[in-house]
Amino acid sequence: MHKSFLILKREYLTRVRKKSFIIMTLLVPFLFAGFTILPAWLAMQDDEEQRTIGVYDATSQFDQRLENTDFTNFHPIQKAEFESIQQDIKSSKYYAVLHIPEDIVATSRARLLSDKQVTFDIKNMIGGKLENLIEADKKAVIIDESGIPDLEEKLAAARTRIQLETMKVDEKGSAVKSSTEIAMAVGYAAGFIIYMFVFIYGAMVMRGVMEEKTSRIVEVIISSVKPTQLMFGKIVGIGLVGLTQLVFWLILIFLIVSGLQVVLAPDQAELMQQSQNMMAANPQLQGAAQENAVLNIIDLVGNLNIPLILFSFLFYFLGGFLIYSSLMGAVGAAVDHEEEAQQLMLPVTIPLIFSIIILFPVVKNPEGALAFWASMVPLTSPVIMMVRVPYGVPMWELLLSMGILIVSIYGTIWVAGKIYRTGILMYGKKVNFKEIVKWLFYHN
Repeated sequence: MHKSFLILKREYLTRVRKKSFIIMTLLVPFLFAGFTILPAWLAMQDDEEQRTIGVYDATSQFDQRLENTDFTNFHPIQKAEFESIQQDIKSSKYYAVLHIPEDIVATSRARLLSDKQVTFDIKNMIGGKLENLIEADKKAVIIDESGIPDLEEKLAAARTRIQLETMKVDEKGSAVKSSTEIAMAVGYAAGFIIYMFVFIYGAMVMRGVMEEKTSRIVEVIISSVKPTQLMFGKIVGIGLVGLTQLVFWLILIFLIVSGLQVVLAPDQAELMQQSQNMMAANPQLQGAAQENAVLNIIDLVGNLNIPLILFSFLFYFLGGFLIYSSLMGAVGAAVDHEEEAQQLMLPVTIPLIFSIIILFPVVKNPEGALAFWASMVPLTSPVIMMVRVPYGVPMWELLLSMGILIVSIYGTIWVAGKIYRTGILMYGKKVNFKEIVKWLFYHN
């Protein structure tokens, strides 16, 4: 065990001291924050461009009623100018020209002419404005023909919008507000992170074993360390490297995103405080205050079982890594070339890839048969069970999944150790699965 610890220490310190590790650990959170916030900021900058839309209204009913927005101006034009612009639209002063035909009410069709592809937002905004105007005119006709007094007010009062609020009730009968969307986002993100890290660092174990084998360094190491001790120290050392990087990323991403939000939206904290003060001063405003998206999300995230989610994430991250890194380490010990490793890697990683394929169906139905069995099978449970935990999993299912995973880790390490002991010192022989199965029954 002491020798395994020395190998673990060497693997860990060697990798965390590399410039590539330090650079990626520090750089990725900034890239993540940039990819998260930069597109929104750039979109805000793009919206600041003023666009003028020429409007030729053959009905003379809509052009004066199209209201300008902060970044879009509607300018009525006459038929002669419209026909002239059609001949040479590129040299016109308008971003686009809206043609409202006489039969727009009957056909529900209009045209937007431009020398370039009109943006999605502009098209939807103009279409929405025309729809609202035509709907308002049709309503006015219906109201006039009906002869019912105050019909519009009565119709407005009849409109009903249901806000379905989900509540989670515990065994004691206490109910707390919950959110399917928040649980889905947390579960999906946790499952995908486990998949990504297990895949990356498991492959890192395989490459490390292959490098030591092909360079013949392992022959020197094996003279003083048992193969199983070498494999154990390498797997755990690289696993701690991945865990270290993950913790650093989570902390840095949280700090960077929080800092950028403060810079880009400095009034957000003040607005939240004002909302809380208004709610305290006037209880009738509580319903309106709950509509604040930021406060609502914070409240819903806080209602999740955060300690259980964090513990489960750590457990399944380590469990999934130990299983797959053991198998990939065995693959690295069994082969001499990268091409052979790729062939043997596919069967090993198929269950991990399958867990990502079924991730979305499990998110949609976390209590279904597919979700249950996939969270019990040890090769898929590290990803699938983490998707289910935020929804609330019966404790017996969680404990059973963890127990199966622990037993499977022991069995996988035993199998990988048998393959590792035989394959690590075997050179120049093309290995297949039939040969690997024979190694399991060797007495060494």
